[in-house]
Amino acid sequence: MEEGYFNVNDQQKIGQADVDPAYIVNVTLNIEGQDIPFAKAVKYKFTDPVKGELYEPLVVLPPVEFDFVNENNFSINDSAATVQIHFKRNVKDSVLYLFQINHSEKWFVDRRDFQYGTWGNNSSNYVSSQFRLKQKEGTVKESLSITLRKGTLPLYAGYRTYISYNHIPYINYFKGATTNLIQINIKTYGKKIGYIVGAGDKVPEMLDQMGYEVTLLTDKELARNNLQQFDAIITGVRTYNINDWMNKYYDKLMKYVKGGQPKIGPYNFSIVNKRITDENADVVFLKPDHPVVNFPNKITQDDFKGWIQERSIYHATNFDKSNFETIFSMHDPGEASDDGSLIIAKYGKGYFTYTGLVFFRELPAGIPGAYRLLANIIALNKKKAF
Repeated sequence: MEEGYFNVNDQQKIGQADVDPAYIVNVTLNIEGQDIPFAKAVKYKFTDPVKGELYEPLVVLPPVEFDFVNENNFSINDSAATVQIHFKRNVKDSVLYLFQINHSEKWFVDRRDFQYGTWGNNSSNYVSSQFRLKQKEGTVKESLSITLRKGTLPLYAGYRTYISYNHIPYINYFKGATTNLIQINIKTYGKKIGYIVGAGDKVPEMLDQMGYEVTLLTDKELARNNLQQFDAIITGVRTYNINDWMNKYYDKLMKYVKGGQPKIGPYNFSIVNKRITDENADVVFLKPDHPVVNFPNKITQDDFKGWIQERSIYHATNFDKSNFETIFSMHDPGEASDDGSLIIAKYGKGYFTYTGLVFFRELPAGIPGAYRLLANIIALNKKKAF
């Protein structure tokens, strides 16, 4: 039964429009000596003041739900990775619940008392805790899970999530709880980042985990903030598509760049739907001596290993190469090389950078090289000569 939470044992159920009901009532009607059997799923019926009578599936929950707070947990340089966990108890009892941390011998728990955790007769249905792991040797990324027990009985270590829309049935499903341990050797320069959030953007929380102080810049924040306080300002993916107020801050943002604090840019360029969809596409370093691939981290081909889904989208084109420098060239199989994935312009005392490299995918996936390269882009505004 526990295995069924994690895998689809019956391959014919893959793509099934709705989950099987937890319970079915079998009914037999006898009409004038003729048996008429039929089955009905057991559902929860309730009344909404506006929508009237509604039905939801009857969901059978495990006694305990468990999840990790963060998808990625970073050990930056010599620091330990702090892993936060969250329990939800669905039954009231006084039994001790134990959890064991499952990791390879390349990591160790630096606080032994967190190797096993107990719940006991806690009055709250929710318990949160954390533990720290340090790396013994050169692993970069590893999956971490928990074995959960009630006494000696192994329990499901995962959580419930659901899909709820008016036009389809409610769907509840369970996911096993796993998280990533990631060790990154990285240097950063600069501390304060102003970030203008894009569509479905998780990059700000990744920057926070890297140690930056991130201020989210909305329409009102851009209007009243002195931008000179920031070491860099970053706009997220598709920011100009979802925020029509961005154009009115063009002059203020360009003044920020020109003043040396690190239309869209100070010089004209176009953005086209050019993509490098092969996540393993070769990356040619066009300017291996440029600061963006040298300071504070030395970027090599190893930093482009393990990328997911794609390399880059929405490349820059029609730009003046007397103002913009191109850093990388790449291409999908059978296509011509393109150098619009990362362009950089010196403007006054600062830098303007446009990139289609998919940091918004790679950072949440915990790709170390993406973190190192982004740290270098942020560091371009270094005041001293490179």
